[in-house]
Amino acid sequence: MARKLPPLHALPSFEAAARHLSFSRAAQELNVTHGAISRAIKTLEDRLGVLLFERTSRTVRLTTVGAPYAQAVRDVLDQLGGATAAATAHQSSSTLNVSTSDGFAGRWLVPRLYRFHRANGDIDVRVSTTGRLTNFLGDGIDIAVRYGGGTYPGLTSEFLMGEEVFPVCSPKLLEGAHALRRPEDLRHHTLIHDGFPINWASWLASAGVEGVDPHSGLTFDSYSFAVESAAQGEGVVLGRTMLVAADLAAGRLVRPFGHALKSLSSFYVVYPPDAIRQRKVKAFRDWLFAEMAPPSA
Repeated sequence: MARKLPPLHALPSFEAAARHLSFSRAAQELNVTHGAISRAIKTLEDRLGVLLFERTSRTVRLTTVGAPYAQAVRDVLDQLGGATAAATAHQSSSTLNVSTSDGFAGRWLVPRLYRFHRANGDIDVRVSTTGRLTNFLGDGIDIAVRYGGGTYPGLTSEFLMGEEVFPVCSPKLLEGAHALRRPEDLRHHTLIHDGFPINWASWLASAGVEGVDPHSGLTFDSYSFAVESAAQGEGVVLGRTMLVAADLAAGRLVRPFGHALKSLSSFYVVYPPDAIRQRKVKAFRDWLFAEMAPPSA
């Protein structure tokens, strides 16, 4: 049996006006105009065919029909608010769901994440690694770090860091009969691939290197595995500024050549516009940018 319902969009205006016994105060609470409140209540009264308020030049009061109806509407709105809070509990809980790529998680985020948890011990972080775009509403993700052009319709996208690409390898490959000194020396070494858009063919062409097969070598689906293979001396991988910075600083990897290729894509922090109102999301967003900031002198 079909329900006989009033115009639902008018109910918040009616409930607020009934609670305050003032159209002006209801308008202020709901951040709309006095006229919008008046029109909503007129629509409701017309649909019901009864007067809900008695109006004078200075005051309004509920009619004998309006008073019990206002209480019923208030109860329904309270119940709906509770159900909505329960349905979106993952957004307001202490668990922060972060989505990013395997490479960013393994090479940058995870080694630093203890600092976020140390400063925000009440926030539990769950990291999901995937190459696909996040459907924030459907998969429960609160905030993401994405690599791309920065255009994500309907979402807030903030530039985090750009990137350059350059060969990196173990210090061991700088020694021996075929030590890496010039890009042309790559013909004596294994190239390591990771499926990144800027590949060896692009880098070798930009460096003017010929005689090196850009498709030979080892291939990994995971950037972390590709970097680890290079650190173990298995070959040379294309390093990405942010994702090999720690390995370069620690001496596990070195840059045998100075030539770098600037990527057209960058890292962005991405989240639904309203998500920043949640403390856990803002805390993580602010921490990301603080970690990116250069150390003070």
